Amino acid sequence: MDRIFLKDLLARCIIGANEAERHDKQNVIVNLVLWTDLSKGGKSDRIADTLDYSKLRNSVMDTIESSRFFLIEALAERIAEVCLAEPRVQRVQVTVEKPSALRFGKSVGVEIERERP
Repeated sequence: MDRIFLKDLLARCIIGANEAERHDKQNVIVNLVLWTDLSKGGKSDRIADTLDYSKLRNSVMDTIESSRFFLIEALAERIAEVCLAEPRVQRVQVTVEKPSALRFGKSVGVEIERERP
């Protein structure tokens, strides 16, 4: 199966279990790998024949920026659901990082893979 990559999407949302994290939006960085069949679009050169990753990016960004999860694990699950709601996506890998979540660390992150049943 072919893959599309969306790398280093930067968004801001309420995320975290500590009271101090529940007031101000924080940065999260999201990376996606989307498994899909790109052959039809590759042959026709028409956006209608492939996954519109710009549209999907907008849906993912809207989801992130309106979320209020306690855990980045829950945010990753929701992003995977949004991606798999697109009929052309057969499988998705979602990586969510929260920069500066831990003192003396660059970031904390999770990575999940989900596929269409």
